[in-house]
Amino acid sequence: MHPIHRYLSLLLFLAPTWLLAQPGALEVKLFNLPDVIFKQIESPEGFEAAYELQIRQPIDHEAPSKGYFYQRAYLSHRSFDAPMVIATEGYHRPSNRLYELTNYLDANQLDVEHRYFGASVPDNRDYRYLNLKQATADLHHIRELIGQIYPNAWVSTGISKGGQTTLFYRYFYPDDVAAAVPYVAPLNLSLKDKRIYTFLDTIGPDACRQAIREVQLRLLKARDEVLPRLKWYAEGAGYQFTYLSLEQAFEYGVLEYPFSFWQVGAATCDEIPDAKAAELDDVLQHFMAVTGLSLFNDESMAAYASHYWQAGTEMGYYGYETDDFKGLLKALSNEPSAIFMPGKAPMTFEPSLVTKVYEWTQTKASQMIYINGGMDTWSATGVPPSDKVDALWFIMPGKDHATARIRNMAEEDRNLLLSTLGKWMKEELKNKP
Repeated sequence: MHPIHRYLSLLLFLAPTWLLAQPGALEVKLFNLPDVIFKQIESPEGFEAAYELQIRQPIDHEAPSKGYFYQRAYLSHRSFDAPMVIATEGYHRPSNRLYELTNYLDANQLDVEHRYFGASVPDNRDYRYLNLKQATADLHHIRELIGQIYPNAWVSTGISKGGQTTLFYRYFYPDDVAAAVPYVAPLNLSLKDKRIYTFLDTIGPDACRQAIREVQLRLLKARDEVLPRLKWYAEGAGYQFTYLSLEQAFEYGVLEYPFSFWQVGAATCDEIPDAKAAELDDVLQHFMAVTGLSLFNDESMAAYASHYWQAGTEMGYYGYETDDFKGLLKALSNEPSAIFMPGKAPMTFEPSLVTKVYEWTQTKASQMIYINGGMDTWSATGVPPSDKVDALWFIMPGKDHATARIRNMAEEDRNLLLSTLGKWMKEELKNKP
């Protein structure tokens, strides 16, 4: 042991009990962990301390000689005796945020940025090592490190793509946590999962779906008037279009409109303009509020490149139906994909992992709680209920991707969720060796 480590260990051993309860005791514990660099940050309300961590991870967990990178995480410390919520992000995490489950459980929280996003990127971004086996091995390494400090029960949770990370983490490392709570997390089974089409063809009233379709038709038929407006809008917003052309981005946006409408709840059915009678500018303004172009500009292509890589290789995604728009799409081919691979690399989707995980959710994945919004497009590819596992499913009527949360549940459902989770956490502690 390094002399300074021995000195700090001696101080910790000699320290009175009251000192061990202070944040300084946590810093000593963090200092003594290998592979962890930390700095103190502002604590959320109700927490004793918070730290930004940089955790050394192998680029390839099966061959550490290939090099390392540092993965960012945020630790919010309430108590050494409290349980731990590990939030498994799916994208970047530029700042600390609390998940609702953390407060419901009076828990500590560890919020972990996903590899190849934000600050958690190797110097050489070799996408061969961006896969779910490597990403969940990152989480397992963190669990083993930080678990030395927090011996109480651990629960994993994540939202959307972060919920997918929760799901796959539980699959690869079922003993790391007492339970897993993925929110609005799809489990796609192909590059263009057809369940999305079925959802969009059946969700909501017939009149609403027809109004959505009329908006799409009006915009495509008026493309010669729409595109100049979008050109000026893009210049004002500072959007660049080199991965896609502006015309391609426009057509993608029109095709994306129904998906976004139901997913994000940016408008209600009553707020859809009458596309046959309304002024074009009113229809266009509504479209920009619901979907717009930002998802398809160069900035988004760069920000979500790692996400699209995962979708195009392992995780699957969705595409767009175009039967209603024959002759109206000028820049896109029939049934285009919603995946935009980095560098326009070819998609090499291998479905074996998601197929295995799907079967696992139906037969072996116990101590899971799935939360989905009944109006969220992503609920179409959510994990379906199974009576062969000890798990709970909550499909919240009228809730979308942003509102399907425990705080918005009926009191009876919320109590069931929390009591079941508490029971599983106690069982996990009871069964510890």
